[in-house]
Amino acid sequence: MDNLTHSLVGLAAAKAGLGRQTPYATFLCVAAANLPDIDIVAVARGPAFYLEHHRGITHSLVGTLALAIAFPLLFFAGERLLARLRGRAGRARLKGLLVCSLLLSASHPLLDWTNSYGVRPYLPWDGRWVYGDLLFIVDPWVWLLLGGACFLLTATTRLRVAAWGLLALFITLLFIRVSTRPDVDVPPLALGLWGAGLAALAALHLRRAGERFGGRVALLALALVFSYCLGISLVQARARSESEGVAGELARRGGERVLRVAATPVLANPLVWRSLSETDRSTTRFDMRLGRPTPEALTGVVRFEKPAGAEAEIVARAASDAHARVLLDFARFPAVRVRAGQGGGWRVEFADLRYTEPGSRARVGGFALDVPVEAPRPGP
Repeated sequence: MDNLTHSLVGLAAAKAGLGRQTPYATFLCVAAANLPDIDIVAVARGPAFYLEHHRGITHSLVGTLALAIAFPLLFFAGERLLARLRGRAGRARLKGLLVCSLLLSASHPLLDWTNSYGVRPYLPWDGRWVYGDLLFIVDPWVWLLLGGACFLLTATTRLRVAAWGLLALFITLLFIRVSTRPDVDVPPLALGLWGAGLAALAALHLRRAGERFGGRVALLALALVFSYCLGISLVQARARSESEGVAGELARRGGERVLRVAATPVLANPLVWRSLSETDRSTTRFDMRLGRPTPEALTGVVRFEKPAGAEAEIVARAASDAHARVLLDFARFPAVRVRAGQGGGWRVEFADLRYTEPGSRARVGGFALDVPVEAPRPGP
């Protein structure tokens, strides 16, 4: 998930009661909720290095536990040292710091598991990816629930109200802009619900709901997010079942055999799912609306044949490239296309079909890669 979501989880948890564990608990909760993303430093080495290491050891069971223990110990030691230099007693309580850090650090890989990017929880022993396929990488309804609770509980001054208002305005404008893209299926009802939610929060703030109900507001928001995820899991099970049926029908029409199918979430619309299927001869992606599980009702269908014969040999040569190995290790549904290169040879286009297509100009995240392959030189 995005770091705004992780931060809101940490702040909501602090307001729900963890903030009373120790001085500095709110800071610890928010920081620990983002702690596994310390691997962001890998981006400095380029897209391939980042793709190889992001959601790696810092998101694994052993890595998250190590970070969750080391961070409060370092914080406690630093706070004690600073207090001694200032000639006063330290305020932080180590037990409270550890409780906050352990709980919120654990929330990070769990939330990341809910989307289709996945996590690798068993590193360093097993690099297998696991996927929840429940929430899109950013979920405005989670923002609304958690952000709304945090707004009601923290907007106690005009400056804070203005800050929350600017954040809401920025997200709303971003939501509107993204929803107008032709490749995004956000229904008008979603924008209406978003606006109604913001209006309801403004009314609750005027009625001082945060002051009246205190930490129960945050507890309710966290419970609603949990319930929302449970509800989406039921919808996802149906989406996967319908996707398997459609993928099977498409495969039968082409004389192919389905190997695996996934149904992944899209932005703000639980009635539409992006499905992917791999057969013995191709990889296909399509968007499917629940209740319409027929090939004729699909949208955004793209299909890539698996290379065979001479093309397979060219692809094998390209796959030995170091960056290609990283992408293929990450790609859940890899797709490939071979094109003639300039001046002879070939250009092999790799992509993870979850996010982009071979040859796409959208290289965000390193999900696509072109590898040149030279033609064999003639013998003497």
